[in-house]
Amino acid sequence: MHLLDSEELSVAEIQEVLGMGQSRISTHLAQLKRAGLVQDRRVGKNIYYSWTNSGAIREQELQNLVRLALEEMPESDSDRSGRAHVLEKRRDRSREYFNKLAGKFGRSYCPGRSWQGLSHLLLTLMPEIDVADLGAGEGTLSQLLAKRARKVIAIDLSENMVEVGTQLALEYGVTNLEYRLGDLENPPIDPDSIDLAIFSQALHHANSPQKAIAAARRILKPQGRIIILDLLAHTFEQARDLYADLWLGFSEVELLHLLEQNGFANNEVHVVARESSSPYFQTLLATGKAR
Repeated sequence: MHLLDSEELSVAEIQEVLGMGQSRISTHLAQLKRAGLVQDRRVGKNIYYSWTNSGAIREQELQNLVRLALEEMPESDSDRSGRAHVLEKRRDRSREYFNKLAGKFGRSYCPGRSWQGLSHLLLTLMPEIDVADLGAGEGTLSQLLAKRARKVIAIDLSENMVEVGTQLALEYGVTNLEYRLGDLENPPIDPDSIDLAIFSQALHHANSPQKAIAAARRILKPQGRIIILDLLAHTFEQARDLYADLWLGFSEVELLHLLEQNGFANNEVHVVARESSSPYFQTLLATGKAR
């Protein structure tokens, strides 16, 4: 009722905010409708729910009851931000346009056009800052960032990754790239020393994503930024064995809540890529600024 007090929402939108199963939400909505508290309307395949205009309880009394109930619900703040996020997605029609446009890149041959070329183009826009690549793996991203950043610290839990990366940096004379052995939840980096913290397909390997994001906040300077590239929540259980994934991705609202809970503002989370073959992984891009 709190989610529906100012805006009608579809079952799918409510599901995204609350992180509950569709059947459970539909059951509760059906009970609320029978009680005369909500009404519904169908738009194509979607059913939208809102407060009924002539409910069993007068609107002012109902608002007072909901407000009293919210005082005992610590989740209400995160639910409000989740609602704002799904409404923004609904309004942002251009996002779907760009998603479709991005899917066409690389389908037809164009001499000199490649993701590698685009990455180098975009790197020229990056200022000279201090960057932490958290869960760097083989360090490909770290090596690219080192071309423009003032300093890059690549953190990984694998001794072999750190050893190979360090040796390569020495061989090629990359003096502003340093590999360190460490954990995502406690990276060996001084507090308030980093301008940009990056998790590139690393957060789903963390034992506690919440602690990993909190650790990123500690090492960031005031107004420092965080960038997370990860998978949208999925059901491909084989990923646990094939890729050693601890988490089967994250929902958009879940990442939004994690950023808010750990002291980040101006947070945005979007789906930026969709794979066209099974298991149809989708990639999320989340950004935020340290308060």
